[in-house]
Amino acid sequence: MKKFYIFALALSAFCISSCDKEDIDDKDDYKNILQNLGNDVILSTYAELDAKTIDLVAALTALETSPSATNLEAARQAWRDARVPWEQSEGFLFGPVDQQGIDPAIDSWPVNQPDLDAVLASSNALTKAYIDGLDGTLKGFHTIEYLVFGIDGNKQMGDFTPRQFEYLRACAQSLEGATQQLYYAWKPEQNNFINNVISAGEAGNTVYPSQKAALEEVVAGLVTIADEVANGKINDPLSQQNADLEESRFSSNSKQDFADNIRSIKNAYIGIYKNTTGLGLSHIIAAKNATLDTKVKQQIDEAIAAIENIEGTFTSAIFNAIPSVENAQQKVRTLQQTIESEVLPIISNL
Repeated sequence: MKKFYIFALALSAFCISSCDKEDIDDKDDYKNILQNLGNDVILSTYAELDAKTIDLVAALTALETSPSATNLEAARQAWRDARVPWEQSEGFLFGPVDQQGIDPAIDSWPVNQPDLDAVLASSNALTKAYIDGLDGTLKGFHTIEYLVFGIDGNKQMGDFTPRQFEYLRACAQSLEGATQQLYYAWKPEQNNFINNVISAGEAGNTVYPSQKAALEEVVAGLVTIADEVANGKINDPLSQQNADLEESRFSSNSKQDFADNIRSIKNAYIGIYKNTTGLGLSHIIAAKNATLDTKVKQQIDEAIAAIENIEGTFTSAIFNAIPSVENAQQKVRTLQQTIESEVLPIISNL
């Protein structure tokens, strides 16, 4: 099961007024920042995540129906494509993803290989409903990864069994059910959790009684994912010299995952996702301390670059290129420290 690092923050009251989309006025109303973070970053990320998992279901169904090397590679690419928005959502693992226990159904790891083999050897009908009821280590992204890539990342068409094809399809359907649940939990037309963020500080908002409380939650999410990348995802396999602890090792997608985790910090900090533009935490920090804002942006980019520049695959690097792994780890730790010790106090003192 993936590790989570608890970061407790106090809530406090904050006033509300109106401001233009592009500016923070002298009344210090941050509603438009929260509106942009909610709509253009969080909701947009979850919408793409759900769309990409729908594509993954289609790709794995096609692989089951028409097994071929071409369809296998298409399924593998669909898996990689779906990972991007998920990993870029991990900077805001608060709200429904946590409260409704959705995360374990999406991204538990390591895979429980012995129990998975037992399920495959059983006579149980491999349906979405059946997979939904299994432990997180038997479903989600990494179970699909294990089955479609193989333990050495080089699984051949002749290695698949009919039961594995059935499991892959049902597991993808279960994954898509979880990503849809998450998207709908935020979507205005569905459960509308996004309104709690946008209306922070307004009368009746018991989730975020102040805008500051909502902004603190966002910053806490950035600290948490930086901590998890540096002190969990990188540190555990490196310090224990154990590739079994590596996330996304079957696909050799670990470096991409880690870099996308830091991009989730960048998206929330700047207030963008893909082609969107808007307000983010940067607009607050720049107004209070322009030098710090520049430093945060530089440290984000340096952390991403250091992760991407780890020599070879992450699996190989933890044994054969340790300095490059330690360099990336330190860059992420530096970023974490800056956000926690310099950005957070500014937000907490709004």
